[in-house]
Amino acid sequence: MDKNYGGVIWTNHALQRLKERGVPQSDAYAAFRHPDQSRYAKTRGAWIYYRNWGSEQIEIVAKKEIGGKWLILSVWSRPTKNLKLIKKPLWIRVIKSIFK
Repeated sequence: MDKNYGGVIWTNHALQRLKERGVPQSDAYAAFRHPDQSRYAKTRGAWIYYRNWGSEQIEIVAKKEIGGKWLILSVWSRPTKNLKLIKKPLWIRVIKSIFK
């Protein structure tokens, strides 16, 4: 893992999270450079960048430093399947439980 990969600065925290979560640094960098979407983060001046890779969504928290360089603060991944989409409506579950 490189602290200056892609011309951006990676914090020790971000590099540790990459290792713990098994996310390749190249995938995280691609999610940062070419996100599917982004939004403001809770940290002042930071953004969260999202990119879907197969059944995973990689999320990057990044902030632009005063000198103009980007700083990657954290990285994580999660399954792309939304539990609300998987869950069947209540009335179908009730009927199925009655007629099982």
